[in-house]
Amino acid sequence: MERKLMESRPVVLKLGGSAITDKLNQEPNPRSDVISRAAAEIIKAHVKNLVIVHGAGSFGHPMAQEFMLKDGFREEGQKMGFAVTHNMVSVLNGLVMDALLVDDFPALSITPSSCVVASDGRIKRFEDQPLRMLLRMGITPVMYGDVVMDERIGFTVVSGDQLASVLAVKLDARKIIMAGNTDGVYDGDPKSPGAKPYSRLTLADLKKIEDKLGESAGTDVTGGMLGKIVELKPAVEAGIPVNVVNATRANSIYRALVDEKVEGTLIEKG
Repeated sequence: MERKLMESRPVVLKLGGSAITDKLNQEPNPRSDVISRAAAEIIKAHVKNLVIVHGAGSFGHPMAQEFMLKDGFREEGQKMGFAVTHNMVSVLNGLVMDALLVDDFPALSITPSSCVVASDGRIKRFEDQPLRMLLRMGITPVMYGDVVMDERIGFTVVSGDQLASVLAVKLDARKIIMAGNTDGVYDGDPKSPGAKPYSRLTLADLKKIEDKLGESAGTDVTGGMLGKIVELKPAVEAGIPVNVVNATRANSIYRALVDEKVEGTLIEKG
């Protein structure tokens, strides 16, 4: 009975924008091979009660930074930036959806700007009933980092990381899988020769290493690895473990979804 209950709890999979796009490129540039392989591994794993969230990568961050959207509405010129940024991240979402639907995998996109309201950049209200109904029907909801309305500053950027963490807590998820472009959380810059990934971290460990967690390569308005860890903390504090794995490595997503051993970092409460 306990095992059945555990299996019924959702799994939240976050596909990092740094993995599914080329974030070093200031122009929207999808990594079609990574998107296709990730979709194939998701379909192969056949996990019940799966929620997918993906980042914006080069489809969202450069324009969000150019128009300073995260800081809210300050001048008329931002309106077009707000609208175009939303459109571009929707285009990336379409590519992810295409990769899932081509193999008859029942998934449905949920646009954050239509169901999320923030306050000072933090999600305050989230109309999640449609998402819950989809899960009960066996349809996989797919959300993404987006620009949303903000009751205090007009509008803002809500990252896929914040969405994944909030969703996991609201749904009492079994675990979160963060599939980025590194083999986990490193003790330094992952590109440095001597940097090594941690195999396991607790909340106490995270406090000790925060100064070692650098920003991501390329444009990122959401804070790189340190920003991800900050967003994940509420979920970890709620007892939801997080697996940080490499989406660009074949079968990493599949193994994480089916609870097989996978290279990466496991983050737990204690």
